[in-house]
Amino acid sequence: SRARRSTQTAMYQVLEMLSRMIAPILSFTADEIWQNIPGERASSVFLTDYSDAADILPESADFTDDFWRQLLDVKTAVNRELEVKRAEKTVGSGLSAEVDLYCEGDLAEILGRLEEELRFVLIVSRASILPAAAAPEAAVRTEVEGLSLTVSGSDHSKCERCWHHREDVGANAEYPGLCLRCVNNVDAEGEQRRYA
Repeated sequence: SRARRSTQTAMYQVLEMLSRMIAPILSFTADEIWQNIPGERASSVFLTDYSDAADILPESADFTDDFWRQLLDVKTAVNRELEVKRAEKTVGSGLSAEVDLYCEGDLAEILGRLEEELRFVLIVSRASILPAAAAPEAAVRTEVEGLSLTVSGSDHSKCERCWHHREDVGANAEYPGLCLRCVNNVDAEGEQRRYA
């Protein structure tokens, strides 16, 4: 399946880069790992350098380095506001929070690419992308150009398995403490995440 192949590719890239990173410290281990990675490569990890693997994303990739930089800037802005709300005792953990992101144009398109999985990247129970014009006065303007946001505590129950606060917790009578995503993971085929 595409999900399996994507996972294998990501694990392959991580293993290859990790073996380069640990080589100066764990030289024998790194070289042994290197020898057992499938495919054609230099005979030793010590005959390579980091630049050999610097650009692993093709030019046509949907998620470029620039995409991830912008997403990390948004995540940093969300985390700052989460810390403020924690200090105010409005939210506990990030998973007890719901975030509304108010933005337009390129930023909205970038965040929208992750669809429902944006909440997994931000590590919150719900993340919504809304038009900048809809931002309430209480919305916090961030350092990210064109982004305002609000963070609030969730009114929904906490799933016993994933700890997300979801409105569908208890919707399945057989698993009253689980959200439907977790019920699917426990008792069915499991979720198919595409991005995060």
